[in-house]
Amino acid sequence: MHLPMWLLFALITLLFFGLTGVTQKLSTNEISTELSYFWFVLAMLMIALCIIILAPLDWHVRPKVVVLAIAGGLLNGLGAMTSFKALEVGGKASIVVPLCYLYPLVAICLALAFLHERLTRTGVAGIVLAVVAAVLLSQERQTEPPA
Repeated sequence: MHLPMWLLFALITLLFFGLTGVTQKLSTNEISTELSYFWFVLAMLMIALCIIILAPLDWHVRPKVVVLAIAGGLLNGLGAMTSFKALEVGGKASIVVPLCYLYPLVAICLALAFLHERLTRTGVAGIVLAVVAAVLLSQERQTEPPA
């Protein structure tokens, strides 16, 4: 059986993001959101430096594309920082991480509104199940620490 390259990369992404949720929770148990985010950004800068050194990049791009890429990075960074905060203030990784990673629901709504994309019945069913999952996850009761 031949695994398509896109699926291989998607599965690797799944592994990385799953590990990320645990490492973020462990770090925010010990240090502030701001310091945890600083180290996160430093790691991203190291990856960016490797890309600049190792990959042939075409720096001749339209300003609009640069602005969109920067906006995407800014929004991604703010999302990461707020997810750190959710974990720092007591959110359980098993709840916070899956809720945060339901962000494709927002992207789907925006794609429908601004990109005029269409949903299939299967897509609608997936959205309904994701919303149900979010509601069920958020209903978990907080356990009180022993007195």
